[in-house]
Amino acid sequence: MEKESKIKETSFKKKYSLNIKDLEKETDVFRSLSSGPGGQRRDKKKTKIMLHHLPSGISVSIDRFRFQKRNEELAFEILKEKLGKLNEPKEKRIPTRIPFREKMKRLEDKKKKSEKKKGRKSLLP
Repeated sequence: MEKESKIKETSFKKKYSLNIKDLEKETDVFRSLSSGPGGQRRDKKKTKIMLHHLPSGISVSIDRFRFQKRNEELAFEILKEKLGKLNEPKEKRIPTRIPFREKMKRLEDKKKKSEKKKGRKSLLP
């Protein structure tokens, strides 16, 4: 007899597209002057890239490299990673009961704390 393997099929709709062309349409790209050393060149080039993904509200800002295009590519890669994490379905939590012994232990701890606090009260009216 053949054993039938039971495979859970989890079909879910991806919230956000990870295609580069779609991401470029959905994001606002801001370019600004990068901070840090650079001498005369620093004030000429806008190498800092800030991306704001409008549907999700995620923002990414990069000024790691001297070249604007390289920073932009890296920013889109980071944005894809963050959106990929948002696209993953969350596993449902299986509710569990607190064992009776644990409940009793918690109650004992609470009683001890309350006794300690009662002992701190001043005797003066």
